[in-house]
Amino acid sequence: MASGIGKVYLVGAGPGDAKLLTIRGLEALRKADAVVYDRLVNPRLLRYAKPEADKIFVGKEKDNHILNQDEINRLLVELAKAGKTVVRLKGGDPAVFGRLGEEAVHLVDNGVPFEIVPGVSSATAVPAYAGIPVTHREYASSLSIVAGHEFPNKTYPQADFAKLAEASGTLVFLMGVSNLGTICAELRRAGKPPDFPMALIRWGTWMEQTTLTGTLADIERKAREAEFGPPAVIVAGEVVRLRDRLAWFEQKPLFGLRVLITRDRGQSDELADRIDELGGEPVECPMIRIRPTRDPARLARLDAAIDRLDEFDWIMFTSANGVEHFFRRMRERSADVRRLARARIAVVGEKTAAALADSGLKADVVPDQYEAERLLEVIRGLARAGERALLPRGDIAREMLPDGLRAIGLEVEEVVVYENVPAEESAEAVRMLSEGAIHAVVFTSSSTVRNFVRALRDGGVTDVASFLMRTAVVCIGPVTAGTAEEEGMRVTRVARRSTVDGLIEALVDVARERRKAE
Repeated sequence: MASGIGKVYLVGAGPGDAKLLTIRGLEALRKADAVVYDRLVNPRLLRYAKPEADKIFVGKEKDNHILNQDEINRLLVELAKAGKTVVRLKGGDPAVFGRLGEEAVHLVDNGVPFEIVPGVSSATAVPAYAGIPVTHREYASSLSIVAGHEFPNKTYPQADFAKLAEASGTLVFLMGVSNLGTICAELRRAGKPPDFPMALIRWGTWMEQTTLTGTLADIERKAREAEFGPPAVIVAGEVVRLRDRLAWFEQKPLFGLRVLITRDRGQSDELADRIDELGGEPVECPMIRIRPTRDPARLARLDAAIDRLDEFDWIMFTSANGVEHFFRRMRERSADVRRLARARIAVVGEKTAAALADSGLKADVVPDQYEAERLLEVIRGLARAGERALLPRGDIAREMLPDGLRAIGLEVEEVVVYENVPAEESAEAVRMLSEGAIHAVVFTSSSTVRNFVRALRDGGVTDVASFLMRTAVVCIGPVTAGTAEEEGMRVTRVARRSTVDGLIEALVDVARERRKAE
């Protein structure tokens, strides 16, 4: 801005499910230079911020504040006055018991421009995810939302339970589970009958969502027996009776399954979105990062091959990465794609064929099984001895394909177009696995397996099989599964198809078996 002062966006992140973020909130996140976020914000939302944006956690829970409210207020002003675009990311709708007003007033008092981006409130979304609409023509035509965590010690007027009871609508108490006894006592005093329906919903819209239903007469006992703690929403009213018919979120096939995706983050979005759509929680913590080859000798060999493209009879790609980085290098060198006209192009898998199509080319050969072994079988029936084949591939690719091609008489030239390097986030994956927080781990290539094992060993793990005793191991195909077994893992499922769909089917099987065992 001309004044040199940035702007603060006070954004509601919704109650937990990352897809409940509003479009306006997403727009603000994408342009933020700094994101100041709370404990109940889904960390997956941070991936929408720029990689270079500052991500500052100021999580607060009862009696445990990293920064108190005054310190958060000052931080927002400091960041804005440094010229930054700031997103203050708060759970739910911060205008509903979220202290948005205090932060906005402080910004105004300090001359900082701001914008309020309302969020989806937990008061309505959490009950909805539990199959409880807060209004219904036959049960409730009014809704009262009450802050349940501060009374009976509030210094300002408390909720009038007598009037709330008279309204005969739905009552929603936010942050009130610790005061459940007081709330129930007030409802009884206001004249609500013992069979008045009540529900407690913990971690609503999250994978850990748990719903406990009962009545005014027994909900305290049930909560005590279940050790039901915060964060939770309390719903009281006749609409609770609809849950038996309308519960939907907990019925999703992957509900309750936390899945570690070890693939490079830039390539895991489709799998992560599918897991999320089916009720699971994807944890994107890649063991490897894919980058273009940087080694001068490798680049020299690659460039020499590009200069001689019209000499090859075959060009074979075994991954979308190979396609992407090969054509990237061609563009960097202004190479003419028409020099590929002589060669037949063979690929492994639909994804690889799609990546090739993105470069304007159609594969001549796509085997029905997405494995290099099957590609070799097909090529054996098509190629002639003496033909020349170019294999653009990664730095740790298997030798099975080039060795097999040479065995049938082809002249094979291998060039490294991309490199697999360890990702910095791998230490976080090791921590979550050690705590039993991961229910399944997905491997999409042998390189992800090897880098995963390397990360475990760097984290002090000596016995891989014992360390993963509580974790299902799911592999995209038999080759990857073989590598996992060589590294000491017990493979739980191998995808019947080496695709995202195949992995999802395998994960659904894992989730089903897990529910049976509970």
